[in-house]
Amino acid sequence: MNLTVFGAGAWGTALAVNAAARHATSLWARDAAQAAQMHAARRNARYLPSVELPDGLRIEPDFDAALAHARGGLVIVATPMAALAEMLARIGTHNNGLLWLCKGFEQRSGLLGHEVARATAAGARVGVLSGPSFAIEVARGQPTALVAASVDAALCEEAVDALHSDNLRIYTSDDPVGVEVGGAVKNVLAIATGIADGMQLGLNARAALITRGLAEMTRLGIALGARAETFMGLSGLGDLVLTATGDLSRNRTVGRRLAEGLPLARVLAELGHVAEGVSTAPMVLQRAAALGVEMPIVEAVTAVLQGRTTPVQALEKLMGRDARPEA
Repeated sequence: MNLTVFGAGAWGTALAVNAAARHATSLWARDAAQAAQMHAARRNARYLPSVELPDGLRIEPDFDAALAHARGGLVIVATPMAALAEMLARIGTHNNGLLWLCKGFEQRSGLLGHEVARATAAGARVGVLSGPSFAIEVARGQPTALVAASVDAALCEEAVDALHSDNLRIYTSDDPVGVEVGGAVKNVLAIATGIADGMQLGLNARAALITRGLAEMTRLGIALGARAETFMGLSGLGDLVLTATGDLSRNRTVGRRLAEGLPLARVLAELGHVAEGVSTAPMVLQRAAALGVEMPIVEAVTAVLQGRTTPVQALEKLMGRDARPEA
């Protein structure tokens, strides 16, 4: 199978490295200079400097050539959510299956990936690939499990054929809404747990945030048409636990640095990578408000990110809420 990954960030590079062991794989880099450097050094110096790129992985700066390589195969979009609509429009409707890796609600519109696709590439065979996965571990071949979700069952099977291996398990789902909500909201909740860890609130507080955050995520997902059981799977509980507790989590790092009193602009500048939870938080709150879904943890994180409250004040507000039944 021919496979093209569009986007040479950490996650796109990691998945391309993994796929290149079994398939003719092309990795498209938007920046021609970056592509040339990667081709010459056989490393992605900016995003995965410790990982050697296999000889069989083709580094391609030409968009049309990268797309042509995937004819009859699989296309994977590995750009941030902000670029998904542009990428779908450039790729267009074709016979290839297409999966995206980005997690979040599109800024300004508040749309999830499948909603962006419906507006941009109606008729295309699309889905999402998500789950608990740090890029560096996938690139190293460490055991990882992901879920491919689409209403197109054949596309899910194509994803399994292309990516399932001894070190990368691909499960399938026909609930892309739930998978996308889980992948988006967990980033916001990871910022919350990062703030709690930065404030040294303890493991009890972390567990409470994860558990109640999962409840918020599930409420929103159900309101958007997802199934509740999806949130107990890889893209819900699995991805939430990883992102909220793992030291490699960019969103958790943002929360920890905010708890130290650093301004958000400095935190993001020093991070050097995209932390999707920052732009996703207000969009989650916007969608939740329109549906009448209560999400106090997401509301607190959004207020901290926007500078309308401090971490201490946000904690006081959350702990001051009235007691209520858990379910």
